[in-house]
Amino acid sequence: MIKYIAIPVFGYLLGSIPWGLILTRLFTPVDIRRTGSGNIGATNVARETGLTLGIITLVGDILKGAVPVAWAVSITGSNNAWAALFVAFVSLAAFMGHLFPVYMRFKNGGKGVATAAGCFMVISPVATLISILVFIMMVCLTNRVSLASLAAAAVLPIAVWEATHSKIMTGCAVIITIFICFRHRDNIKRLLSGTEPAIWK
Repeated sequence: MIKYIAIPVFGYLLGSIPWGLILTRLFTPVDIRRTGSGNIGATNVARETGLTLGIITLVGDILKGAVPVAWAVSITGSNNAWAALFVAFVSLAAFMGHLFPVYMRFKNGGKGVATAAGCFMVISPVATLISILVFIMMVCLTNRVSLASLAAAAVLPIAVWEATHSKIMTGCAVIITIFICFRHRDNIKRLLSGTEPAIWK
């Protein structure tokens, strides 16, 4: 029973680690919260401090989702509804940690795309691959990370349902998609007004 309590707590605490902020403070004079978009995620880190730190931040944010979910799967499997419910709960704990990090007083969290990808890489690699392909396609077509992220998030619940036929996992994906869209609300406004910055100029 201790594991069933400890893993969601671990997921939230791991998800709360602000890798973008930690890395930029260690290796640059930049306060990433006050530079560019003000977001601590990989896109803003790469844009403001360089591709290397952006990639490391991305990997760290992905692992925040993948590690606790893999631990949850390893002790429960995925053969029944209770196991699926527990894995979904751990996924949401890690994801919410990234959005509302305890170490930053529940403020200035990221937008959750990379951490969600880490969660679903374990839950459904096929669904995650489909979302990643949509992301890459939209980046190539629009030159906007935010629009690509929104498109990938929108596709995720459909892909999860087609890959797993699990109502619980699909519901988890729907919740995550809703929060990703909410966290991108400023990006959506800029996209509609034509002022969203491009990746490559």
